[in-house]
Amino acid sequence: MLGNLDAGDETYRYLTIEKAAKDYPVSTLCKIFGVSRSGYYAFLKRKKLDRDREDKALVMKVYKHYNGVYGYRQLQLFLLQDHGVWMNHKKVLRLMQVLGIRSRIRRKHRCNYVSSTEGRVARNLLKRDFHAEAPNQKWVTDITQYRVGESWLYLSAIKDLFNNEIIAYQTSYRNDNELVLQTFQQVWNQQKDVTGVIVHSDQGFQYTSHAYHDMLPKVGARISMSRRGNCYDNASMESFFSHLKTEGLYPYDIRNMDEAQKRIEEYIRFYNQHRPQRKLNKLPPIEYRKQLTA
Repeated sequence: MLGNLDAGDETYRYLTIEKAAKDYPVSTLCKIFGVSRSGYYAFLKRKKLDRDREDKALVMKVYKHYNGVYGYRQLQLFLLQDHGVWMNHKKVLRLMQVLGIRSRIRRKHRCNYVSSTEGRVARNLLKRDFHAEAPNQKWVTDITQYRVGESWLYLSAIKDLFNNEIIAYQTSYRNDNELVLQTFQQVWNQQKDVTGVIVHSDQGFQYTSHAYHDMLPKVGARISMSRRGNCYDNASMESFFSHLKTEGLYPYDIRNMDEAQKRIEEYIRFYNQHRPQRKLNKLPPIEYRKQLTA
């Protein structure tokens, strides 16, 4: 029966062999259709590459859209969110390797902060449990710095562990108590009831100050602190700052403070509203909160 099939066109022959290979040996089929086994397998390889052409173009499009800062696992989430395409993470990795692209290497964060020798120190209530069942149960907070020329820009931020959302932030040219107090004043103006919320920080001088310890209990917040010099106790906040710098600051040639502030504000909006997270059912923080609290 196979011998009666039209074998005039080479591509047709290869396609026919591919279809019949489920029931017959490839070597036998190649003899019947007068083609070499190496030629047939070369055809299969070309066909596979052609099949990946659109997927490669889409992976490259998403990679370039986000300035090449993301690896295959995060690209997988953006493919789904932005284009409605679910692609196995192993395939995304393989296509990136074929395309010769890779994520930017994240700089390792060094835990450097000045621990207070005076003021008040609270117990570690969080104990590295970075999971929360609802909003306003557990917050983490910290300060990071970014250098522009000979000057420094300081960022104070508060993160809700329920959905990893940055719920308040302030920037300043000075790293002082006022920066932290203003950040929390911002969140008090937004949140109606924060009674019982655990607010976790390191032992930086701002967080051991009397002003800080007087302010939080007035709204019913519970103060928690990392052990001295142990940045892993506040790893969730450290992780956000790492993402901010690697994805939102380091890829750009930032020459002045205004641009640095603009990049920080743009990234926080992007992080909260658009950047999907695997731990949040592949949703951005705000979308996750809306779906679970609706």
